[in-house]
Amino acid sequence: MIKAVIIDDEINAQNLLEKTLNRSFPNRFNIVEKCNSVDAGVRAIKEYEPELVFLDIQMPEKNGFELFRYFDVVNFEVIFTTAYNQFAIKAIKRSALDYLLKPINTLELSEAVKKFENKNKGSFAQKRLTLLLENLNVNDQQVNKIAFPTVEGFELIHSNQILYCKAESNYCSIKRIDGYTKMATKTLKYVEEVLPENSFLRIHKTYVINLNYVVRYHKANKEVELTNGEKLPVSFRKEEEFIHALIQNH
Repeated sequence: MIKAVIIDDEINAQNLLEKTLNRSFPNRFNIVEKCNSVDAGVRAIKEYEPELVFLDIQMPEKNGFELFRYFDVVNFEVIFTTAYNQFAIKAIKRSALDYLLKPINTLELSEAVKKFENKNKGSFAQKRLTLLLENLNVNDQQVNKIAFPTVEGFELIHSNQILYCKAESNYCSIKRIDGYTKMATKTLKYVEEVLPENSFLRIHKTYVINLNYVVRYHKANKEVELTNGEKLPVSFRKEEEFIHALIQNH
């Protein structure tokens, strides 16, 4: 059984999540403690050493992110639960962590639990949570590293090392400025959402590029040339937005 702790200041939300878990995953979860604050959650985690923590973000006194400041080593996985907060969600995505929007959808919960079960237990948890805290403490223009889910686990890449991203069916290839390419197990749409908005732009249904590495735009051919010599297509409906972004960026 999966030993889990639920941390949420709303008692109804705690009970609903527990019931949903028991109904969707019979005899798979052992909810050892339900806590209504970060402090209570810290005590429960240290006492029971759970494998998985369901953590609410919006709570009085201390928000969910503050929980990690009480642990030198994080050896449990986390699934965040939140009603809103787009900035927090982007930081969570950039750190390759899972989150559920309230009210929690049963299918999304099942998907998050399956991903947890498929992960290499304990591996990457510390790195991803450390990265999350870094991403929460910088603005969009200063994002350093993004954790991209891959078949092997996660690949941490500096955003300024990314030349462009290309849609590959339900996956996305990430081309770095050194020529190295990595396949992320996410769609181009997902990857586009976690990239810094000031530097990256969708120029075509297949491509998102880093505007900092544009050399020139061939208007007649509707092609953008990058610093490595590659030429990528710019779609007709994206051309005006691309030219405007290029002027703004430079």
